[in-house]
Amino acid sequence: MQIYRLVFSPIEVNTYIIADSDNLCVVIDCGCYTVEEFKRLTDFLDQKKLEPVLLLNTHCHLDHVFGNGRFLEKYQLGSLCHRADEKNLKNSVKQAMFFGLKMDAPPEPAGFIEDGQIILSGLAKLKALHVPGHSPGSIAFYIEKEGIVFTGDALFAGSIGRTDLPGGDFDTLINSIKTKLFTLPAETVVYPGHYGSTTIGKEINTNPYFT
Repeated sequence: MQIYRLVFSPIEVNTYIIADSDNLCVVIDCGCYTVEEFKRLTDFLDQKKLEPVLLLNTHCHLDHVFGNGRFLEKYQLGSLCHRADEKNLKNSVKQAMFFGLKMDAPPEPAGFIEDGQIILSGLAKLKALHVPGHSPGSIAFYIEKEGIVFTGDALFAGSIGRTDLPGGDFDTLINSIKTKLFTLPAETVVYPGHYGSTTIGKEINTNPYFT
C-alpha cells in the first residue's frame, strides 16, 4: 500500500491517495480549488496508473469538498461522508464567501458513513471513527493493518481543529480525540487534514491541549 499527499487550495488542505498493488486507489478530501489543481491531481493519478474507486470526506467544510464536483464529473464517483455534516456541505458556498473565496455548490453525497463502519476497497480496509467537535460529522479513517489514521481536522501535529465554526464544540472535540484517537496504538501514524504527519504517541505526550 502506498500513501500519497497532495496539497491544494489557498487553505492548503491535504488530499490523500491510498493506492494498493492492483492500482486501485481511495481519495480522501479532494481539495482541488481550481481547474489547474484538479488537472494536477488527475495527471498524478494517470502517471501512477491509478484508478479511483472511492472518494471519502473526513468532513464537509469548504476546503475539503472543493473538488467533489469535478471528481464526480471525471470519475463518476460521488463522495461518502457522515450524515451529520450535510449542513456544512449545503452551506459550503456561503462558507467560501466568508473566507473570500468562490465555489460552485458541491454535489449531494453518494452515501453516508456511520461510526464503526468498515469500508473495503481493494486491499484497503478502513474503519470509520466518528470524531465530532471540529464539525458535527467529522470522521477519522483508521487502517489497522498499516497502523495509520487519517484524522481530517480533528487532530494535528501539536494542535487540534478549530471549534469556532458552525457546529464546532471544544469539549466535544477533546472528548473525541481522547476516546477515539488516543486509544489507538501509540505508534499509529497520523495523517491530518493540514500540515505534516505525526503519531498518536507523540500527540499524547506533547500536544499542548492534552499535556
